Amino acid sequence: MKKKLVVLTGAGISAESGIKTFRDSDGLWEGHNVMDVATPEGWHKNPALVMDFYNQRRKQLKEVKPNLGHQILAELENEFEVYIITQNVDDLHERAGSTNVLHLHGELLKVRSTKNVNYILDWTEDLNFGDLDSNQNQLRPHIVWFGEDVPALEEAIRITEIADYFAVIGTSLQVYPAAGLIDFTHPETPLFYIDPKPIKIPNLRNPLEVIPEVASEGMKILKKKLIDLI
Repeated sequence: MKKKLVVLTGAGISAESGIKTFRDSDGLWEGHNVMDVATPEGWHKNPALVMDFYNQRRKQLKEVKPNLGHQILAELENEFEVYIITQNVDDLHERAGSTNVLHLHGELLKVRSTKNVNYILDWTEDLNFGDLDSNQNQLRPHIVWFGEDVPALEEAIRITEIADYFAVIGTSLQVYPAAGLIDFTHPETPLFYIDPKPIKIPNLRNPLEVIPEVASEGMKILKKKLIDLI
């Protein structure tokens, strides 16, 4: 029986593939204030801007590739039952070969109905006005915006609770509710934290090992440590 490795990934792992984040410095995401392009209010105020923004992100996604961090996570499925819970909306984990990926904040390559949250379509090209669901409602990006519920959270908690090992990779642990998942691990579950600028995790019950590296370098170290534990 393989041990269960649960991994929470954030923007840091995708940044090495060339996908920009907005939390590094000035709060801008590709030159836009996040409140204009990643909130329900931004959508209601200027849906054309929001659609164009995600159309550009979709184009950018086609130009980047998974990096070594993604690849090592996929390779670990040979030794572990790996579950990836990601805050990222790209498909780089899947393209690297990971088979159990849960997207907390939605997916760039999907759209959904503005009226029916369960009406979701795969979508690889531009989204425009007039792209409608079966009831003639406008489609929107399948992204969990700031201020919206996180539908996948309950499943993420269930996965976290069964972890034999839990790893945090490339996330500032500042975005909730994702950052709170650690609290649902068993107190004896070893926790590994890969980030070049790791923060102190308050009230942590778990044994913790910090690897202060970027995702690709950190994953080389983590893979060896995990295999040594088998």
